Parts: sequence; C-alpha cells; structure tokens
Amino acid sequence: MNEDLEHSFVTQLEANQNIVHKICRLYTNSRDAHNDLFQEITIQLWRAFPKFRGDAKFSTWMYRVALNTAITLYRKSKRQIQTQDYEKISFKISSEDYDDTIEEQLKLMYSAVKDLNDIDKALVFLYLEDKNYREISETLGITEVNARVKMNRIKEKLRKVLNP
Repeated sequence: MNEDLEHSFVTQLEANQNIVHKICRLYTNSRDAHNDLFQEITIQLWRAFPKFRGDAKFSTWMYRVALNTAITLYRKSKRQIQTQDYEKISFKISSEDYDDTIEEQLKLMYSAVKDLNDIDKALVFLYLEDKNYREISETLGITEVNARVKMNRIKEKLRKVLNP
C-alpha cells in the first residue's frame, strides 16, 4: 500500500467529509443508517481513489461517487426509507422573535424534496449547496442544459406543492 496515496486520501476525506455527511442525512433517517452509508461511501471513495485523475476538483468527484453510492444502495434496498413525522420533531431555535411560519415552511419544503426522485433530490441538494450548473452537471453526469431544465421544472413543482 502506497503511504503517500493513503495519506492523500485521508487528508482529502477529512477536509471534505461534510459532503458525505450531508448526503447521508439526505438519504437516511436514523443514526445507524447514516453511519452505515457513511462507511459504504468511504469504502467506495477509497476503491475509486487510485483512478482519481484530478481533472475535476476532489470535492466534485467526491459528490459524484457519494451520490452514486447512496442512490445505488437506496435502489438496491427496495424498501421505503422510514421517515419521521415532522409534527413530532421539536426544533429548538434560540431566537426570541422567531416566527413559527418559517419552521412550517421548512417542514413542507423538506417533505416535498424527500418526495422527489433520486436524481432530482440530488440536483436540489447540489443547488442548495451553491454549486453552479457546470459542477452539478459534472457531478450527476448530465449536460449543463439538462441540469438547468431539470432544476427549473423542480422549482416549479416545489412552488406548486408549497403554494397550492
């Protein structure tokens, strides 16, 4: 095992591990499932790392591998992800002038996003991460035009769901 390769991988993974955690949160609903998916994504990243050529940024490559792993495992499981009822979750925000309508809107938005198909969910995730359409298209393996069209359709769909 090449120690330089291992050191480079660990350094990059540590610097970008929040990407994997965010994807795990998007595709799982329990701590155990999150940890299992994180471990599986890390294994897939390690297996693919020797082939990483550096053509794209490491984080873009990492998004692609992590999303593909999460989507593949989700599809293989052929079971519904157990979701929590947002009505039973208590959000604790320490702002005295907090308006609970924002919380309700967030609940609705998260619920609507979870109902999207895997690719659309990943596209929304990357969009909310402030990725530009070039990075989104590279990560998801679609054209930049397709990413823009899909995002516009998703926005319209979410707008209809959130503002009936």
